Amino acid sequence: MASIRDLKKDINNAFGEIIEAVYVWELASGKKNSKEGNAIIDDAISAFDELITKINNRKVKDRSKHLISVNKEFEEKATALIERLNKLD
Repeated sequence: MASIRDLKKDINNAFGEIIEAVYVWELASGKKNSKEGNAIIDDAISAFDELITKINNRKVKDRSKHLISVNKEFEEKATALIERLNKLD
C-alpha cells in the first residue's frame, strides 16, 4: 500500500475535485447554491473529515489492515459522490 501521506493527499484531492465540480455545475446550469449541490458538498466534507480521523487513529489492532479498509471506504464514498454529481440536471 502507498504511504499514509499519499493516502491523505489522494483523499484531499479527490474530495476537493468533487467540490470544485459541483461549483462548475452550478455556474454552468445557473443554479447557484442549489440544494443538491450543497448536499454533495456537505457530504464530501463530512466524508473527508471521517476518513482523516480514521487514518489518524493509531490505536487499532492491525494498522495495515485498518488503512486498507480506509482506502476501500474512500473509494466507495468518492464513487458514490461522483455518481450523485453525474445525476445532477
